[in-house]
Amino acid sequence: MSALPAIAAPAAPKKKLEWFLPGIVIAIALAWLFPDPGAKGGALHPELTNKLGVALIFFLHGLLLSFAALRAGTLLWRLHLVVQLATYAIFPLIGLGALALIGDALDPSLSLGIFYLCALPSTVSSSVAMTAAARGNVAAAVFNATLSSVLGVFLTPLWMGAVIGATGGTLPLGKVVLDLVLWLMLPLALGQLARPLLGAFATRHKPKVIVVDRLTILLLVYTAFCDSVKAGVWLGSGASSLLATLLFSMLLLAVLLTLVNAVCKLLGFSTEDRIAAVFCGSKKTLASGVPMARLMFAGHAGLSLILLPIMIYHQLQLVVCGWLAGRFAARIAR
Repeated sequence: MSALPAIAAPAAPKKKLEWFLPGIVIAIALAWLFPDPGAKGGALHPELTNKLGVALIFFLHGLLLSFAALRAGTLLWRLHLVVQLATYAIFPLIGLGALALIGDALDPSLSLGIFYLCALPSTVSSSVAMTAAARGNVAAAVFNATLSSVLGVFLTPLWMGAVIGATGGTLPLGKVVLDLVLWLMLPLALGQLARPLLGAFATRHKPKVIVVDRLTILLLVYTAFCDSVKAGVWLGSGASSLLATLLFSMLLLAVLLTLVNAVCKLLGFSTEDRIAAVFCGSKKTLASGVPMARLMFAGHAGLSLILLPIMIYHQLQLVVCGWLAGRFAARIAR
């Protein structure tokens, strides 16, 4: 349980809001101004750099994650079922409904990105941090967030393959899953194996490790936008794409927060368990979403549009769930 206080520090979401969002804006601006280094064949060699960056991110996740912290939450199977069904059934079904309503009104890459957002795993660090700040069941949050990340390696590509196949496209599922296992699961496992040697050091220097993790994600965001800028994907669709994505993200988050909360009340969950379910079941991961997209959609000219929904939803969920965490904590205190 030694890693829990660092993971669950209530100030963590605030730190992300302080510099990570401006970092994303700066990365996008640099891609607009200097697209050549990060584009395919550029000086940064993104074909290799991106995969190494993905591996580094998940190695660090494995290094910081203490599986001892999961034991207390493993028996709450009804809570786990609610969270995982929300993440991998309700979210994708809403995404399918959105695609049916959108039709040809949006750029195909953005429509694909909207469903990609719905098919992603939940977050780990912010779900746990929000649950701790709201005085919820931290052990259950750690278990569900971790389980969601592992399931996402297989379920996210399956959902994406089904949707892309329905539109006449193809997604080589075997290659995609193999890449995700090689560049995500293997580094995660190596991080776990390295915990006896490096775990204590990583925990003591966790703020610096998180900075390395976030900077690597910003590099992946930069290279994703470089290709799309060079391909002219954003010409004539920037403002409308941003507005449509923001409106959809606001509606999606409101629906999931309301629905998961209502189901938890119906099932008679304790307040602490309901807090964990609400925060884990309504979130989507940018930390894993960007690396997974770089592997799944490598060479796709519209990759930046595919990533746009998760980048907007990520910031929105931090703001809204941070506010909710404060309300939950105050209510429990009273």
